Amino acid sequence: MNKKGLFGKLAAAPHILWAVLFIVGPLIFVLYYAFTDRSGAFTLKNLTSAFSAQYLSVFIRSVVYSLIATLLCLVIAYPVAYSIAQASPKTQKILIMLIMLPMWMNFLIRVYSLMSIIGNAGIINSMLKSMGLPELSMINTPGAVIFGMVYSYLPYMVLPIYTVMSKMDTRLIEAARDLGCNSGQVLSKVILPLSVSGIVSGVTMVFVPSISTFYISQKLGGGNFDLIGDTIERQFLLSNNYNFGAAISLELMILILFCMTFMNRFSDGNESGGMIV
Repeated sequence: MNKKGLFGKLAAAPHILWAVLFIVGPLIFVLYYAFTDRSGAFTLKNLTSAFSAQYLSVFIRSVVYSLIATLLCLVIAYPVAYSIAQASPKTQKILIMLIMLPMWMNFLIRVYSLMSIIGNAGIINSMLKSMGLPELSMINTPGAVIFGMVYSYLPYMVLPIYTVMSKMDTRLIEAARDLGCNSGQVLSKVILPLSVSGIVSGVTMVFVPSISTFYISQKLGGGNFDLIGDTIERQFLLSNNYNFGAAISLELMILILFCMTFMNRFSDGNESGGMIV
């Protein structure tokens, strides 16, 4: 028993060291800079300044864009995940591979690919021009930023929902149909409640990176629509104001934790496999 306990501690040591170095350590630095000024003196000015009208509008814009992108991902991913779960095992593997295929490419390459597609001189406008149709102004708009979020994070919504649906007991669906439920009732009374844990995981996994993104808004939004991530990057890289950047980062972490806690209230935790990434 002692040998097993010692082996377990030794096996966990690298994970504990990793967590301390790359999770706990950075959090301590964020807390230190957030509550100090450039001279190292304690202050709350950094936190209060983040609630000024200028930065409050950035927070609101980030939340709104992220919520829209998350909702669109859910609307698209739910029927896709259900269709994949109903396919044969061989077809499921192929479809999942196709869903994951864009994730094998570098994130920057994917964003630049979108720029070449929806840009003013991109593929879509080139096709419209060749057909004699008016060109569309898609790049450097809020829609382009949200579209980039949906494209980048859609797999994170599909996979958790698919995982839960693939483990769903089909006998419950058959029983509901035998009892006279139509397709809409089967969806609302059987399939949807059983897939709540996957939905919660998917919403969390899409909302968190969406609200903290910065590269998508810079390239697809042309820098015209500042998000929280843009503000944090600018404070660290351009203004060299680590204290204010850390304060905004801390408030963003609190906002994300609040949203995750709120979303977990909708999941009873009985379904397993919701989070697979």
